[in-house]
Amino acid sequence: MSKSEATIKRLKRIEGQVRGITKMLEEDRYCIDVLHQMQAVKAALARAESEVLKDHAAHCVEDAIRSADADAQREKVSELIDLFDKLKR
Repeated sequence: MSKSEATIKRLKRIEGQVRGITKMLEEDRYCIDVLHQMQAVKAALARAESEVLKDHAAHCVEDAIRSADADAQREKVSELIDLFDKLKR
């Protein structure tokens, strides 16, 4: 199974968790239980995000570095800096 297939599988699992949270709210389940499930979804999404970032660094950024194309290298570094800036917010 490729990394993208594994990430897709993980995201589908998260999708199911979100549907479960919706059902919990529809059933008027205890708020703390709902919040625990929301925290689990956030953690799972963060793990998926990390995998996509690792894949990007391992392929896209590495390819730009190997290419010796200074413009491509600057572009990939700029993308990463922008992403990390957004993560800080």
